[in-house]
Amino acid sequence: MEEQLIDADMDTQTATDKNLFNQQADLKAAALLASASLLAACGGSSSTAQNSTGIGTTAMGAPPAPAPDSNAAAITASDASRFLAQASMGANRAQIARVQALGYAGWIDEQLSLPGYGTRWDWLVSKGLDDISYRNSQAGFDSCAWRKLISSPDTLRQRFTLSLSEVIVVAIDGLIGGGWKAFAAAAWLDMLEANCFGNYRDLLQLVSTSPAMGQYLTFRGNAKFNAQTGAMPDENYARELMQLFSIGLLELKLNGNPRQEDGKNKETYGLDDITGLARIFTGWDFDLAGGKADKPDFMRRPMIQVPVKHETGASMFLDKTVAAGLSGADALTAALDIIFAHDNVAPFISRQLIQRLVTSNPSPAYVSRVATVFNDDGSGSASKKGNLKAVLKAILLDDEARKPANISDPQFGKLREPVLRFLAWARAYNATATNDIWNIGNTGDPATKLGQSPLRSPSVFNFFRPGYVPPNTAIAAATLVAPEFQITNESSVVGYVNYMQRAVSNGVSDVTPDYSSLMPLADTAAALLDEINLVLAAGQLSTASLLDLSTAVDSMPKGSDNRRKQRIYAALTLVLAAPEFIVLK
Repeated sequence: MEEQLIDADMDTQTATDKNLFNQQADLKAAALLASASLLAACGGSSSTAQNSTGIGTTAMGAPPAPAPDSNAAAITASDASRFLAQASMGANRAQIARVQALGYAGWIDEQLSLPGYGTRWDWLVSKGLDDISYRNSQAGFDSCAWRKLISSPDTLRQRFTLSLSEVIVVAIDGLIGGGWKAFAAAAWLDMLEANCFGNYRDLLQLVSTSPAMGQYLTFRGNAKFNAQTGAMPDENYARELMQLFSIGLLELKLNGNPRQEDGKNKETYGLDDITGLARIFTGWDFDLAGGKADKPDFMRRPMIQVPVKHETGASMFLDKTVAAGLSGADALTAALDIIFAHDNVAPFISRQLIQRLVTSNPSPAYVSRVATVFNDDGSGSASKKGNLKAVLKAILLDDEARKPANISDPQFGKLREPVLRFLAWARAYNATATNDIWNIGNTGDPATKLGQSPLRSPSVFNFFRPGYVPPNTAIAAATLVAPEFQITNESSVVGYVNYMQRAVSNGVSDVTPDYSSLMPLADTAAALLDEINLVLAAGQLSTASLLDLSTAVDSMPKGSDNRRKQRIYAALTLVLAAPEFIVLK
């Protein structure tokens, strides 16, 4: 689709409308200025600069009580929209009403009970992309990923799947060795989605036998030590399994703070532990089921063992031993049981999931409460540890997530990552795709698009690290972290606003929004902006901001459908660029 700024789509029938081009250019400049203010706020050292970022942590104290029963008081539309910004792919009027009707816990329970809505894999097959001619292509992956994120009714499941994909990372460009990248990536996301409400221990088992992970972290085809050549087993997955997917680098207390020994942080593992664990991940390879690789089916079957390549001797790591003589499958199970029993798993994973959903700097008390549920879901069952469904509810219903006072706390919240900003717009206005193609493509270019795209992170460390601190900033001075700022810079700020301006006015290729609900409001700037503010920003734009935006929109002509559309485009672009939207509170 030819990309055009909304500047270029003006009504030129009257002299008044010809002036709209210049007015839109002025509005675009205002949007860029508003969005760029995040960078300026990040760079200072004054308390004002810290407040502008909205990133931080609450003061540590006695753990507050869990969130009160949501039915005890009426949930306002703004409350519901704020909740959905944390719990879904984006709010719209229907979901806001649903939260108000069911309460927070009731809405979560309803979402948890929803069935799956097809798979990315099946969509690729339905488009004929399993033909051998696509074996060395990524064709269709971006479309099947965006399709789910934008249109699937199980919005909570999609949000949590995206969160997990940024903790346990696979990226499509790193899927090397078997072809069929689109199918391997689709199978990976389908696996995360199918198990995101299950048990974290079970998920680690599936991750560790996934063809996608086997390729991405290079242990597919891994062979045991060769005494003749001196070749050692590949250690890549063993290292990242511990460092990123389970226990982290430092011993942690339940509240996520490091344990110390003689005044120093204590490391969780060393090189010998990596070497010992790497022996477990030998002998794993694709399950071709006796066939060939001319169809992608093997990319969604778990990898299998090639016994001659597997190390059968004892493997020692984390002060534990996996006994000699076990099969590859049994050795893997024993090794994962050792890792999962480590005290770090609950606080390490809980904190990252809170960061992905609610706030960059959760208080130690918040982490402790969620980690406690991670360790014991209260069911009394043998498999009570690692219940992701219980962990998710604990995160979203916690007092720290729901407390209205945190909206005005300058040290609470997180920067909305670009993909979630785009999806908030797409979900809010029920974007649909002509002929089910969803041709949004790779949005990773920060200069012209979003600077982020599903399953296209540059490394196993995700698009941004959970502990990233913008250097020489107020955030750093306050000893806080701001992960999403790792992909925020002058280029990405401008690129995002330009991209969203085009998307708002023209859609993206075959993906188009529905603004019919906004058309009756468009002639009255204040009413139009109030509605957009509620749905996109949970009503958090300040009175001063709304007044400025209303003045800008009211400077534009009105009275015809074409002019109303232009006012809608301008209002949406300005809100999408506003710091109060970009910072999720």
